[in-house]
Amino acid sequence: MVKHANFKTCEQSGFCKRNRVLADTATSKGASWMSPYQLDPNSVSLKDGQLQGIISKTLEEGVEIVRLPLVITFLDSGTVRVTVDEEKRQKGDIELRHGSQARKERYNEVAKWALVGGLNPNKATTANVEKEDTRVLYGPDNKYEAIIKHSPFGIDFVKDDKVHVKFNERGFMNMEHWRAKVEKEQKEGEEQIEGEEPNAEVAVDESTWWEESFGGNTDTKPRGPESVGLDITFPGYSNVYGIPGHTGPLSLRETRYNGPSSHIPLSCSMADDFSGGSGNYNQPYRMYNSDVFEYEMDSPMTLYGAIPFMQAHRKDSTVGVFWLNSAETWVDIVKSKVSSNPLSLGIGGRTDTQTHWFSESGLLDVFVFLGPTPADVVHSYSELTGYSQLPQQFAVAYHQSRWNYVSDEDVKDVDHKMDKHKIPYDVIWLDIEYTDGKKYFTWDPHTFRDPLGMQKQLETHGRKLVAIIDPHIKKEDGYRIHDELKSKDLAVKNKDQQIFDGWCWPGSSHWIDCFNPAALTWWQGLFSYSSFTGTAPNTFIWNDMNEPSVFNGPETTMPKDNLHHGNWEHRDVHNLYGMRYHNATYNGLLHRDPKSPRRPFVLTRSFFAGSQRLGAMWTGDNQANWEHLAASIPMLLAQNIAGFPFAGADVGGFFGNPNKELLTRWYQAGAFYPYFRGHAHIDARRREPYLAGDPYTGIITQALRLRYQLLPAWYTAFHEASVNGSPIIRPQYYVHPSDEKGFAIDDQLYVGSTGLLFKPVSSEGAES
Repeated sequence: MVKHANFKTCEQSGFCKRNRVLADTATSKGASWMSPYQLDPNSVSLKDGQLQGIISKTLEEGVEIVRLPLVITFLDSGTVRVTVDEEKRQKGDIELRHGSQARKERYNEVAKWALVGGLNPNKATTANVEKEDTRVLYGPDNKYEAIIKHSPFGIDFVKDDKVHVKFNERGFMNMEHWRAKVEKEQKEGEEQIEGEEPNAEVAVDESTWWEESFGGNTDTKPRGPESVGLDITFPGYSNVYGIPGHTGPLSLRETRYNGPSSHIPLSCSMADDFSGGSGNYNQPYRMYNSDVFEYEMDSPMTLYGAIPFMQAHRKDSTVGVFWLNSAETWVDIVKSKVSSNPLSLGIGGRTDTQTHWFSESGLLDVFVFLGPTPADVVHSYSELTGYSQLPQQFAVAYHQSRWNYVSDEDVKDVDHKMDKHKIPYDVIWLDIEYTDGKKYFTWDPHTFRDPLGMQKQLETHGRKLVAIIDPHIKKEDGYRIHDELKSKDLAVKNKDQQIFDGWCWPGSSHWIDCFNPAALTWWQGLFSYSSFTGTAPNTFIWNDMNEPSVFNGPETTMPKDNLHHGNWEHRDVHNLYGMRYHNATYNGLLHRDPKSPRRPFVLTRSFFAGSQRLGAMWTGDNQANWEHLAASIPMLLAQNIAGFPFAGADVGGFFGNPNKELLTRWYQAGAFYPYFRGHAHIDARRREPYLAGDPYTGIITQALRLRYQLLPAWYTAFHEASVNGSPIIRPQYYVHPSDEKGFAIDDQLYVGSTGLLFKPVSSEGAES
């Protein structure tokens, strides 16, 4: 069971709670609520496809107005990018607390790591600035329109004379501006007048503005409160998809109360956790990459990776948004029924999906895609963040793994027995026990005496080896990697600018700072054959624990006030860390033999938008039960429509011991995962396919052979993904966008463009 006490709920996350309170306040006041953000029409200018202006945030009378620079870029593809910054922080005109050396600006480098193309502005864009709004015609043949409302600030995105996406319709926009901490003194006997608000933004609980404690760690928050939030509405759309990874259905559930008055009564505590109704959630979807032990099913709880990209779909129309922010992020979803006629009793009305996004720090930076098809939206997103690399063919075949094959002789024995039983496979894997005392780039001298001899046997059979390398480096003097990391000053620092010391598999450890160019160059060199001795051209790499996982850290990760290269806080880059580490390893393999470069294969557990450029991912430490088998299909479909199609789940389940029926059914399902690996925990019984016995070994072998028979179809789907971002496996709504009965179907999949439909058996005792 997942240890819920180790991970925050929204109520325990200061900025999440504050943004929800803002939403409740705005909703309860209805038409009387006025969002405090206004765009000055005199500041608006459009040049070469880019509109600029100044948004003012109005505070109480006599307090300086907060200036928020606005940039809206209209791209050649028809995509729109909306970015809002904070002038005071942008200029560094703030004071940090505790003598912190952290950067003063809002984090503005996510695009540097996540985006690779598609950013050319459309110079044919035109704008008409009026008193109430600015109207912009953009996109191919200027067929789209953006109506930018001045007061309060908001944007309607129009296609075919209908509004498809709305920003700040409900007035939830929020940019927590910098302010100096004021120590308030309350005289004895003096009480605050009921209804008097010390903060004009709303009656905000300031207790987590300046520091926040959880799990024995106190976050010092040297920049104070700095969250960003925005409500994004999809009028007429009742299904939204994406924002992996989570364990729920493909069509995302509601997360908030949506009763007759469509708001949570302010008299109710946040702890009451109003859900969106039967079967829905009482927490927002969370994106904060985390090592979640024995994660649960059907939950908005965060997992190992995050892609803040959402699609909304209705019959014959798809739109999307991409929230470009790498800090901790939450998303609330409410589906509101709107009647076209008050007397119609809902007949002939529509459903609007209302979403509310908020992140702890960084810019407000959002892309909008108007489709019109699911493929158009995915292709436009992929043009920005990159396409999957076309892997070597072995990577698309079957991978045999467990924690751990205990010696080089054990590996050779498994290789021999797979051949003896005529069971096809291409890759065998090594988990952490192959190392000398969990020191990466080493081999255990007692159990892996001859790694090159082991790999020579594999190469003779045309097979590959994958070895694990994690980002935590054992703190041990005399260990070359540790000594170089420390002497070259390439590790992540704590808030006091000292090397951060945390706990992971090796015990006391340091972490490579993947945002430091010098660290990346150093890491790249570690994969050369002369440095990582015992490896060969048929050796590839697995990156695990790269959320990063820190066993003794808050929420099993790094403190948010840790510092990275350039003095950016960890809170700013948390969801990027896994991708940056994955990228460093990818480049290490790419350059390990300059005379004979080969396409790398690197598996990652943690990911962000753009990770698809670097290799494969898997859904982490699942469990050997039928529920996890069933959940794997919507989880992998969500990855595919979110631009990261090279995805899989551990066949058989990582934790526990599947019975033979479950193991067999899982192999049948796994044969239709883009990434196909059998894997098991160190305490699980051995479960190589030849151990299952008749008839199970025969049925598993048939499933494996079917995978190999279909490799041309699979490789064609991988190629298509590599040139336009298309999903390798596709859900019903993607293939049949007019079939309203299929919009929520997520227990079956199509393989690429083949038309091949596969529906796995995921319940015990079923016949097929």
